[in-house]
Amino acid sequence: MIGMEDKILQAIEALNQKIDMSVEGLRNDLNQKFTALSSLVQEKAQILEALEHLKQVNKAENDKMTFDLTELNDEVKSIRRNLSTVELVTANNWSDIIKLKAGK
Repeated sequence: MIGMEDKILQAIEALNQKIDMSVEGLRNDLNQKFTALSSLVQEKAQILEALEHLKQVNKAENDKMTFDLTELNDEVKSIRRNLSTVELVTANNWSDIIKLKAGK
C-alpha cells in the first residue's frame, strides 16, 4: 500500500507542477497583453490630446475669422452709407447745374 500512496503522491506532485507551469504561462501571457493594451491606451491618449489642441486652435482661428467678418461687414455698411451720401450730393449738384443752365 505504501508503494501505491507514493505513486499517488508523485502523480499529484506531477499534476501540481503542470498546473503551476500552466498558471505561470497564463500569467506571462496576461502580462504581455496588459503591456500591449497599456501602450495602446497611452497612444490613444496622446492622439486625443493632439486632437483637443487642434480643436482649440481651430476655435481660435474661427473666432478671429468671425471677428474679421463682423468688422468687414461694418465697413461695407459704412461704405454704402457714404455712397448714398455721394449719390444724394451728386443728384443735388445735377439739379443745381440744370437750374443754372435754365437761368441762362
